Amino acid sequence: MEHLAIMKKSWKLTEKILSGKKKIESRWYKSKYPPWDNIHPGEKIYFKNSGEEVVLKAEVERVLQFSNLTPKKVKEILHKYGNEIGIEIEEIPKFLEAFKSKNYCILIFIKNPQKIEPFKITKKGYGIMSAWITLEDINKIISTSQL
Repeated sequence: MEHLAIMKKSWKLTEKILSGKKKIESRWYKSKYPPWDNIHPGEKIYFKNSGEEVVLKAEVERVLQFSNLTPKKVKEILHKYGNEIGIEIEEIPKFLEAFKSKNYCILIFIKNPQKIEPFKITKKGYGIMSAWITLEDINKIISTSQL
């Protein structure tokens, strides 16, 4: 499987991935959403900032999933993995506040991040608000205006 992760541009996460500062992609949910139980080592993740083209890819090294989260568990995850997620120590309270009511967390350890030739995608059929898309082949969502 291949995955597309759509990132919040203001957090500058794609830059952190490319520089190697961000080694873990984290997703925090109230309910189980993709890629929960649907991502495995060796698969590819393509990354894009919202409203922009896909600009990089990386390989999944390992995956950890946490459920039945409490504010205490969220804090433990942030303190243990925050640096590799790309969160500065002084930012942890802000992220704890944002994630304290989440029930699920998935940590995706990534390796070999690399810039790729930028391309546009179409999310038609996946939901306009989708922030993660899992599919057999990334080519299925490349915008036909590029072909």
